[in-house]
Amino acid sequence: MAGVRRADVVIYGGTSAAVMAAVQVKKMGKSVIIVSPDKHLGGLSSGGLGFTDTGNKEVIGGLSREFYQRLYTHYQQDASWAWQKQADYGNKGQGTPAIDGSSRTMWIFEPHAAEQVFEALVKEHNLTVYRDEWLDRTTAGRSVKSIQKKAGAIQSFRTLSGQAYAGRMFIDATYEGDLMAAAGVSYHVGREANSVYGETHNGVQVGVFQHGHYFKANISPYNVPGDPASGLLPEVSAEKPGENGSGDNKIQAYCFRMCLSNHPDNRVPFPKPAGYDPARYELLARVFAAGWRETFSKFDPIPNRKTDTNNHGPFSTDYIGKNYDYPEATYERRKQIIRDHELYQKGLLYFLQNDAPVPADVHEKMQQWGLPKDEFTDNGNWPHQLYIREARRMKGVFVMKEADALGKTNVPDPIGMGSYALDAHNAQRFVKADGYVQNEGDIGVHPDKPYSIAYGSILPKESECTNLLVPVCMSSSHIAYGSIRMEPVFMILGQSAATAAVLSINKKVSPQRLPYQELKQVLLTDKQRLTL
Repeated sequence: MAGVRRADVVIYGGTSAAVMAAVQVKKMGKSVIIVSPDKHLGGLSSGGLGFTDTGNKEVIGGLSREFYQRLYTHYQQDASWAWQKQADYGNKGQGTPAIDGSSRTMWIFEPHAAEQVFEALVKEHNLTVYRDEWLDRTTAGRSVKSIQKKAGAIQSFRTLSGQAYAGRMFIDATYEGDLMAAAGVSYHVGREANSVYGETHNGVQVGVFQHGHYFKANISPYNVPGDPASGLLPEVSAEKPGENGSGDNKIQAYCFRMCLSNHPDNRVPFPKPAGYDPARYELLARVFAAGWRETFSKFDPIPNRKTDTNNHGPFSTDYIGKNYDYPEATYERRKQIIRDHELYQKGLLYFLQNDAPVPADVHEKMQQWGLPKDEFTDNGNWPHQLYIREARRMKGVFVMKEADALGKTNVPDPIGMGSYALDAHNAQRFVKADGYVQNEGDIGVHPDKPYSIAYGSILPKESECTNLLVPVCMSSSHIAYGSIRMEPVFMILGQSAATAAVLSINKKVSPQRLPYQELKQVLLTDKQRLTL
């Protein structure tokens, strides 16, 4: 068995939050190890999500803002524009320019450019990163065997390779919250009932359509239209949704944020995936037949004639209803779920480009698109990270709720800010009482103003663990998490978690007992934005 690797702070995860947390620990003079299940660092930020969900950019500070400033510097170099002139890309952004010269930030970028920034940070700060290292989640009774705890504090954990990692403080920066769960910290999966936290937009939301991702026309979900005896089409659930406002175990849909290219010299034709069956997309064919023409509405342009292509419309890249067991699934089952998502989305692309039921104008326009030759080169030009929009959510010292994320409250002990809309994707596709198909779960509610995120929301209850911080699967209701779950915010919370971890080591206290004023002072010195 391998020896023990030790550091003051051990970070589990390879996300953007993990990297920023490690940089902050190092800047504060402590030793740190990143233990990453992923081979590629940066999570979604380097995995296809290049059209950043920012909201109000003024509330993004600290290392998170530095990340976008480094991307600005990258795109000031002529060499960074291989497939397009910078002048031709222009200021296409969300409210403010993609290339924001006044604040020297770039909010829209290519996956490989983001990964280069993360790797540059690793090199500059001489960070120790162990990749392809997976927490051993084997259980014995109710506990995970690989976690050593003493008096409520994690001493070490072991990975599947047999390697042990010991630290004084631990940070779980995964999208799944595996270390948090293994350490015995309470969490929730699914949607709470509105009654749990006195909310409005949580739980089941049948008939609530706040984006355009629903069936606007009456579409039959049956193999023979109008004939229930003929059976349901693929991608429609026979299950009925619960009462509106009730809780369930359903999770908003995942997808790959696809990077596509329309440059003839930098595109690879969409592959025909294994087991491809056009019948799987019959529901989309019926949507087209009803006159829908929004296929290209979320082909958001990023530099070099590429896109960050996201879900849009009633039947799109979101693989609705196929991820409910993902958060707590075994690694093998998660791999299967990820593979199923990949086959579904690759099949969708192939269908749009090649099959007869697709309208001629859509079919023709799809011919110009392919996968980019210069992205994800070790993964068949396909993103290496599925968009885990939500998995486990900790039940911590403070729970961020709908009113908090709408800017209607003053939360205690702010450690960062968010400003994006409460944004939840569809959680199910079902047959209505009238026999037509519909989606459910798609919410988009804009906050009154940017809001602060409470320190207690990244802290487990002290009775459960005294040396763990959780900046990604943090303590929040489902609907509040719909806003908090943005990549810039994860980087903000990663930095704040690391700051608290180091200060707690220095003061020889648990993070739960760290005096907030001391934490606040350091966060402000490091240019974090805590309140408006």
